[in-house]
Amino acid sequence: MSSRYSDQVLRGLERIIPGQPTSDGAGVRLTRYIGSQSLPELDPFLLLDFFESDDPNDYIAGFPSHPHRGFETVTYLLAGKMRHEDNAGHGGVIEAGGIQWMTAGRGIIHSEIPEQEHGRLAGFQLWVNLPAKEKLCDPAYHEYPKNQIPVERRTPGVDINVITGTTCQGTAGPVKGVVTRPLYFDIRLSSGNSIEESIPPDHAGFVFVIEGEISVRSDTGSDTVAARQLGVLSAGNAVHIESRASSARFLLVAAQVLNEPVARYGPFVMNTRAEIEQAIRDFNAGKF
Repeated sequence: MSSRYSDQVLRGLERIIPGQPTSDGAGVRLTRYIGSQSLPELDPFLLLDFFESDDPNDYIAGFPSHPHRGFETVTYLLAGKMRHEDNAGHGGVIEAGGIQWMTAGRGIIHSEIPEQEHGRLAGFQLWVNLPAKEKLCDPAYHEYPKNQIPVERRTPGVDINVITGTTCQGTAGPVKGVVTRPLYFDIRLSSGNSIEESIPPDHAGFVFVIEGEISVRSDTGSDTVAARQLGVLSAGNAVHIESRASSARFLLVAAQVLNEPVARYGPFVMNTRAEIEQAIRDFNAGKF
């Protein structure tokens, strides 16, 4: 199937990633999609974790204070409450539908702790790399609750929560000024509905299916992505996605490819080993 625009090339699927169960922080159970053995990175994305449990033992200890340098962390909640605090004076709590976007830059120490002792906690953490020229920028933090995230109701049965970036119909998310010009959309399609959205050709992108099943159609065919799977998008400048037999909910995320060397060591992501060693010295010297 061709796009309705003659100059567009629809992105298909390069790979489907099932995710790798693991734990992080103080024992939080999660599934890792980017940063896993199957997909070590997807430039500029360094990590994507999905966490979901109604057992407090799986999440209650959260992610105690730890450092970062050289990239951005993005936490998006589907259920529950999460508190952020950092040594740059930022703090806040998000609930379901809220987003926290933190730029670690030259160095920050932060914690993310569930603001609940029971019930369901579910959401995502995404790491987005910074280009070399921005890795030592000042730390920053932005937090937006659900009621500050616009919903574009494109047609009956097609809703887009726009977190960052601008849709092809002009709805812009509240997260502004991110150097990699990301798109981060939470999309709902009722059964049998579809959506076509532009993605800049210099962006890498993926879809993650939260509920249901979707079909990603390209000029050469279509591929299906099921719930709890990540689909890596191929090259192109648009995507056409349809729900299958039931309604579907999924993330559509893309950002500019950096094409720079990546050196990473735990919570530090730089361009060279020497820069990693400097980050460790700076942290140990209390310079974060």
